[in-house]
Amino acid sequence: MKAHEFDKKFDEGRNITKHLDVSKARRPEQEQKRVNVDFPLWMVHLLDKEAKRLGVPRQSIIKVWVAERLEKAG
Repeated sequence: MKAHEFDKKFDEGRNITKHLDVSKARRPEQEQKRVNVDFPLWMVHLLDKEAKRLGVPRQSIIKVWVAERLEKAG
């Protein structure tokens, strides 16, 4: 299929997913990298308390708080 045909289908709101190869798709700057961070026990206890209160995993709290701080530092 030529690019202009693909664009036309997309612009018309037609389903174009069968024409896409998403096996190698990437989300720029959204790839994950595992890092290890050591926290004092008092921090872990407070993180767990807050995570339980919100009903989310500890890792989610850490990610959100770090992201918020980095956005402010921007």
